[in-house]
Amino acid sequence: MLEFANFSKSFWTGTQRKVILDRVSFRVELGNSLGILAPNGTGKTTLINMMAGLEKPDEGTITRTCRISFPLGFMGGVIGKLSAMENSRYIARIYGLDPDYVEAFCRWLCGIEEYFDMPVGTYSSGMKQRFTFALMLALEFDIYLIDEGMPSATDVEFNRKAGDVLRERLESTTIIIVSHQAATLERFARSAAVLRNGQLYMFDTLEEARALYDYQT
Repeated sequence: MLEFANFSKSFWTGTQRKVILDRVSFRVELGNSLGILAPNGTGKTTLINMMAGLEKPDEGTITRTCRISFPLGFMGGVIGKLSAMENSRYIARIYGLDPDYVEAFCRWLCGIEEYFDMPVGTYSSGMKQRFTFALMLALEFDIYLIDEGMPSATDVEFNRKAGDVLRERLESTTIIIVSHQAATLERFARSAAVLRNGQLYMFDTLEEARALYDYQT
């Protein structure tokens, strides 16, 4: 379970205070994958980072009673001078997992061939996203956090394999995915919400959330 209670977060932009959340309370239960619709610039990434514990609230509390992933694309813990092979084995040991399994899984899912044995710091942004996404799936969390959906959208084979893994994981885990496009959420979300003007409006279905989102945008 992941629960926000009377949660507020804002930033000073230099000219005004930008409110991301204003005394918001909500809960995500395991088994009920959530899609959050939010226009660009409203704080999608900040919300995901707070769920992962990477950013702190101005006020309020977050309760986590399960294993929650780092956000898709988050490079914390990945060492640029090490290869994907070395990074995957190192992080597997941190989480107490089999390094051989984590390395083999990431190598298969990434599909970056010889680059897997080269320093991550030499990768393109798309290759880095593919590696961190593969690493996130290899570690098998209770809740996966995804900002904007699948990385490397032009890589059809990666998207197919990663999508297949995500759909399989939905049988035993939960996904929280945030996007400005409803179509991105359709494959994974069982309930939905709309983030706007510092409030999170929760709905039982994506269709209900889309109706509010389309009306306001």
